[in-house]
Amino acid sequence: MARMLFPNLPVSDVARARTFWTALGFSFDEDFSNEQALAMVVNDTASVMLLEEKFFHSFHDTQPALGTETLTCLGLESREEVDVLCRAAGEQGAEVTAPTENGPMYGGAFRDLDGHLWELMFMDLA
Repeated sequence: MARMLFPNLPVSDVARARTFWTALGFSFDEDFSNEQALAMVVNDTASVMLLEEKFFHSFHDTQPALGTETLTCLGLESREEVDVLCRAAGEQGAEVTAPTENGPMYGGAFRDLDGHLWELMFMDLA
């Protein structure tokens, strides 16, 4: 069995997070979603848990972090998919960095509505 990955990120408003990520084409595992949590499906072995801030911090009695806690990179299948997701994120109110090319890599980035950094990357290995 492949190892599964479940990064957990705090969000200020679960309903708003659902609207944002749905507009970007993501779905949710409703078995693990409720008013405090969303299980956003990335693929068969990875989901991002978007947890209401108080709920997020209740797991380890942590305090809100200052600065960037992580940069999450999503590997995509085409340059077009990078462009589509960057455009959709911007339309939903995210702060977007326009896509650029660097050798075989093409990518853009955005800061979601809760300030988390997401990199979108296509690598042309051909």
